[in-house]
Amino acid sequence: MLSIQKLIPQGKGLARVLLQRATTIELDWDVRQKSRFAATDSQGRELAIFLPRGQAVRGGDVLVAEDGSMVRVIAAPQKVLYITTCPTHGTPFDLMRAAYHLGNRHVPIELQPDHLKIEPDHVLADMLRSMHLTVVAADMAFEPEGGAYGGHVTNDGHSHHAHGNAHKHEHDHGHDHGHVHGPGCNHAH
Repeated sequence: MLSIQKLIPQGKGLARVLLQRATTIELDWDVRQKSRFAATDSQGRELAIFLPRGQAVRGGDVLVAEDGSMVRVIAAPQKVLYITTCPTHGTPFDLMRAAYHLGNRHVPIELQPDHLKIEPDHVLADMLRSMHLTVVAADMAFEPEGGAYGGHVTNDGHSHHAHGNAHKHEHDHGHDHGHVHGPGCNHAH
């Protein structure tokens, strides 16, 4: 088994030809957020990854093995909820509001200018639909923000990470927006 203890974020500083020669591993977010895991690369080599605690692996990162070989990480498609504004009457502010409420629940979120992605959760999907957002189940790469849940290693070497027992804030803000939802919205009232 080949040991890996070094990560080059996004292959920064490496020549393109070296990146093209590197083997690959395709990993979902559940594996990439761990600092220690086993994997098999595109050449069938067994890898043992031992990174500093709290260091997440992102799609595009390059792992350097003990023999000097490189392995490029690909973010594997996985089940996600793809969240967009309602095409009939949504605004970009709707996504900002949704990100706020999801963040309040300590949910890993991928933030993009025109959409959000989260891991599947039917309760959260219903909440988002009630906020006039379109929520679609999909298989896509997932690259959540590196906030409190993702952890990071600070300059002083301390690792900071979230606790494993995330909690939900149960409350409801009932309201009537005074409009009818068009066919583009996939939520009911």
